[in-house]
Amino acid sequence: MTRWREILAALTDDTLDDAERGAVLAWAAVRLANDRGAAGHRPTIEEVMALACEEFAVNIDTGQARAALDDWERADGERKFT
Repeated sequence: MTRWREILAALTDDTLDDAERGAVLAWAAVRLANDRGAAGHRPTIEEVMALACEEFAVNIDTGQARAALDDWERADGERKFT
């Protein structure tokens, strides 16, 4: 439930600029792609971008998707999803 609250907050928070909002949504898209993918499969940039568009109706660019994927891979146990 926390994940969806974070997403909804990012979509409605007027204090976030487009870059900050995109970063939060890119991270959420990575999380969803990881959750929905096969075990051991690293989500691709294209999967992350497609999920952001399909699930959140937001277009993120390749840089945002790549940054979120890189952050996800470097994350410690608390932030890593699997």
